[in-house]
Amino acid sequence: MQVTGATAMSTLLAGCMRGGPRDGGPPGGGPDDDGNGGDGGGVDIDPGTDIEFSAQTSHWEGLAPSSIEGAENPTLILQEGEDYTIGWTEGDGGGHNIEIRDENDDVVDDLATEVVSEPDEDQILEITASSEMAQYVCDPHQNTMRGDLQIE
Repeated sequence: MQVTGATAMSTLLAGCMRGGPRDGGPPGGGPDDDGNGGDGGGVDIDPGTDIEFSAQTSHWEGLAPSSIEGAENPTLILQEGEDYTIGWTEGDGGGHNIEIRDENDDVVDDLATEVVSEPDEDQILEITASSEMAQYVCDPHQNTMRGDLQIE
């Protein structure tokens, strides 16, 4: 099979276009790091679950539940009206926080923690999933530490 230059370039570009700011990747594209085998569909999280991350300046890394373990900036599928906790329990020593933001990038219902370098119980938010919630974000590193919330 012979591949022409135009076909090869189209294939190369299509492979490079995956990822991006919407799914937590870097602006301009990057790997699909939602932990879902590249389908971008997200991870269903059972109501009442404690969602825990490791705060790394380059990304949120899933710790718990096991379905997000090791995933970078995973898309979380939450059930509207159900309660969850979400936060970070370990980190890289940098200053981090966690915020829940809407589609306009505004903090929802004051759901934000203070910026600290060592996490404690104050870095865990108790939330009731609502349709206005769109992302979880670390304010100091909002270009890299940003993951989507899908509310169903």
